[in-house]
Amino acid sequence: MLNKLFETNDEPIETNQDFWSWFVKNEKTFFKVVKERGDFEKKFFSKLSPKLAELRAGYFFLTGMVNDNTAELVFTADGAIANFVFVEELVASAPKLDGWIFTALKPALDIENVNIIMAGYEFNKENLSFYYAEDSEYPDEINLSIVNDNFNEQNRDIVTNGTYIFLDNYLGELNFASTIDNLEVIGKDKVQKELIPIEKLKDFLIWREKEFVEKYIGIKHHTENDSHNMLEGTLENGNPLLALVNSDLLKWDSKASHPWILCIEVKYSADENGLPDKKNYQLLNDLEDKILLSLKDSEGYLNIGRETAEGIREIFFACKDFRKPSKLMSEIKKSSALEIAYKIYKDKYWQSFNRFIQN
Repeated sequence: MLNKLFETNDEPIETNQDFWSWFVKNEKTFFKVVKERGDFEKKFFSKLSPKLAELRAGYFFLTGMVNDNTAELVFTADGAIANFVFVEELVASAPKLDGWIFTALKPALDIENVNIIMAGYEFNKENLSFYYAEDSEYPDEINLSIVNDNFNEQNRDIVTNGTYIFLDNYLGELNFASTIDNLEVIGKDKVQKELIPIEKLKDFLIWREKEFVEKYIGIKHHTENDSHNMLEGTLENGNPLLALVNSDLLKWDSKASHPWILCIEVKYSADENGLPDKKNYQLLNDLEDKILLSLKDSEGYLNIGRETAEGIREIFFACKDFRKPSKLMSEIKKSSALEIAYKIYKDKYWQSFNRFIQN
């Protein structure tokens, strides 16, 4: 009787196809909830969330009616670059269902349709504007100051967060995460240049991105003959920090052509100095060789180097795109006996590696 009481007909969700098969079985119930604005939390969200979590951590979603007969389900990675490709693939594998539109990542919205209300503040085209800064040392970076009329030091966190949410919806999740290099939210009292209406931001970013892509199209760097430096430092506890870096790459004048940084963190059993023993050293090298077989310099993935200390090895790549590294590291993490974490972030001029450049 207990077996009967707790048994479920749901199959485990291990692939995108598993998820969509499950969704198809429930889509009529979900559609009814969305159309009638029913109990979203109980009858839709609480059912969809655990199924997505079975498939992969870091999936989020939004839903609503596009018109009287069509519901839209938007899958989002909430700005996490490493998950963008998986959201895109999930939606690409979706079946065609009458009454449903499935969208990967929050789409860009018309400025007239973006009005965020949060903690008593409104965020819209009436109280937002921007200007940009140019830096001769980093000419390809897009550095924006977003001016919010309501900003002050007391509401800094709330107004900054609301402004980010506005931009995420106005520009779209992918564009917001991938086109802007540095962003600050300020009040009118801090303005240093002529203000530009926020509705012109999309055109500005399209122009700058087009200029950037044209400048670096076809740029490659082959690393087989590059020089490498071994660097050694000492931590506060006296243990060594060892780094091996491609010194020629760090001097390269076309860094911005590979703007995405993949940082892989691998934990190992350390000796009294925080370094790997012979067995772990080999495991770490084997892992790095495996990654290098897939992330080739000729395809736009440059191995900058590695750093080893205190039971952790970090491996660094500069990449032309973020999708292939995301998929590769997800698979390696699942299959490896080593404890692996990774992140992907944008750093056009590899400033996060300035610590390795010797004056």
